[in-house]
Formats: sequence, C-alpha cells, structure tokens
Amino acid sequence: MPMDLYYVPGSAPCRAVLLTARALNLNLNLKLVDLHHGEHLKPEFLKINPQHTVPTLVDDDLIIYESRAIMTYLVNKYGKGSSLYPEDPKARALVDMRLNYDLGTLYNRFADYFYPHLFYGAPADKDKLAKVEDALKLLDSFLEGQKYVAGPNLTLADLSIIAGVSSFEASDIDFKKYANVKRWYETVKTTAPGYQEANEKGLDAFKALAENMLKK
Repeated sequence: MPMDLYYVPGSAPCRAVLLTARALNLNLNLKLVDLHHGEHLKPEFLKINPQHTVPTLVDDDLIIYESRAIMTYLVNKYGKGSSLYPEDPKARALVDMRLNYDLGTLYNRFADYFYPHLFYGAPADKDKLAKVEDALKLLDSFLEGQKYVAGPNLTLADLSIIAGVSSFEASDIDFKKYANVKRWYETVKTTAPGYQEANEKGLDAFKALAENMLKK
C-alpha cells in the first residue's frame, strides 16, 4: 500500500521529499493540501499533524512531519545500503551535519529574508540578505574540491539543499556567483533521479506564485 504524502508542490521541503522518493524508486500517494484556503488548519488534518505543516508522511500507523526526518526514514526503511544516507558512522555524520546546516542556517536564513517580503510585503532587509550570503559562502567552501556537499556521492543533503537553493531563483539572491555552488547545482540537476518531475515542476509553481505576489 503506497504511503500518503500531504504536500504543496511549490514547497522546498516537500520537493526534497519527492526527490528522495524518486531516488529510491518509491511510489507515494500524493495528497495536495490547500494552504490558501486553510486546509492545513481543519480538524481532520490537525488530527494527523498538530503542527499543521507540510510535508507530512503517513506510512501505515506511522506519521512523520519535518522533511529531513521523512527523508532519513525513507532511506532507513526502504533504501538499506543506499549511498544517499550511508551506514558508515563518519560518512553519515557528515550528511547529518549538512542537513542540519540546511535546516538551521541556509534555508532558515533564506526564509527569514524572503518570506516576509514575499507574503507580507515587508521591505527587503539588507542585514538578513547579508546572512544569506554568508550561508552561501559556507556552502561554497563545503564544495571546494568536492563533487557533492557531503563527499563524492549524491546524498540526502544534496537533495534537501538543492530544493531550497533552487527556490532562490524566485528571489533577488544570486547564488550562481559562487563558482562551486553553481557547478554543484548544475551537477545535481543532471544526476538526481527524476529531478525534473520531483523538483522543477514545483519550483516553477513557486516562481509563478512569487512573481504574482511581488506584483501586488
């Protein structure tokens, strides 16, 4: 029986989960959540996820929210031995470190800078933008001499980070001025299984939303 994934196509965390599922050749039963009309706040969804967030995965009697927890769960259960989330403790620790950098620094700073401007019309904050640039400089340094963010192989860290970094295309942040980031970005776009379907389509939806919102 396929797992249910409650999601929004434009959401970077949702796209990261979709990329993981494609890399593992898993079929998910996709359930669109209409955030605009408050579907995530309805009692039936709150019963599943009291944090009322997407993505949310339901696998039989297990419910998981938070994208990186979902991603690691999928590999642990359905991708034993996969280099996406290596079993070697040192290699896995590096992937975990990059995932936490994405959660706590890179994507967090992007959201803190761009989303108030996008959704609430707040003026762009130069100090917050500078923090995003600092996070990108870190990413560029991680990639010095490395094909992927956690070593020579594509991992969950790449899938999580590219879902977020690709969203920068909807903003005024020029991440491609960082040579290592630009090289990595083009590499992952061509090596992540099902990238077009799992990330590009949702990214186009996010970019269209941003364009419309910023016109208001």
